[in-house]
Amino acid sequence: MTDSLPSHSLRIVLVSTRNPLNIGAVARAMSNFGFQHLRVVRPYEAAFREARSAIGAEKLLAQAAQYDTVAEAVADCSLVVGTTAVKQRALRHGLFSLQNAAPRILAACANSTGQKTNVAILFGPEKTGLSNEDLSYCHWLMHIPTDQQQRSMNLGQAVAVCLYELARSSADFEAVPAAQTASAADLERVTDLLSQVLHSSGYLEENHSTMREEALRRMVRRLALSAEDATLLLGMLRQILWKLTSQE
Repeated sequence: MTDSLPSHSLRIVLVSTRNPLNIGAVARAMSNFGFQHLRVVRPYEAAFREARSAIGAEKLLAQAAQYDTVAEAVADCSLVVGTTAVKQRALRHGLFSLQNAAPRILAACANSTGQKTNVAILFGPEKTGLSNEDLSYCHWLMHIPTDQQQRSMNLGQAVAVCLYELARSSADFEAVPAAQTASAADLERVTDLLSQVLHSSGYLEENHSTMREEALRRMVRRLALSAEDATLLLGMLRQILWKLTSQE
């Protein structure tokens, strides 16, 4: 691991992983490249911390943080990147190859150094990948270019390839100061408050609330709000909601 990549800023998040051996393999890959922060969401097998595949990374695996929801797992992250094998699914996010995504991730990691914010890369279940709801928490997506006849990779291998590319690219990376970006928790508060405003105004129909919530979440993340702008927008939305509800 080169000094130019603040590895402490990156979180690897595994969502609904079914095979504990894959989680162990991910922990080993992270240890190989100097990354220490593993998060798991709704793991299928509760005994994943005992995976024998985490050779040399037993401590990392034992300290993995466990969450019930993706929202909780990425709440302190200013950038959330989803991974996908693409296939035939319709995507509603920007999509970058790993080579083009790495500099963006490095920039976010470097900018978060003095701001106490983090960057998360999400990996979905082995068979299905991330769901549309999981993806709605992502700012954009990335994929590893693979052969069209065999696009999906083993989870441990996919994480290892991604981390290798980040470590390799960091050698030529130069951090540029940037404004502090809003955390995922702040963006989720904006999404929730915006949804309340739209419901109170009659814009949203209750029977379509689930799909609209995902669309709102994606839209808010595309705005690329700074922490200051998110605070300002939250104040505006609270005032609008108060006005709407006080007239009922």
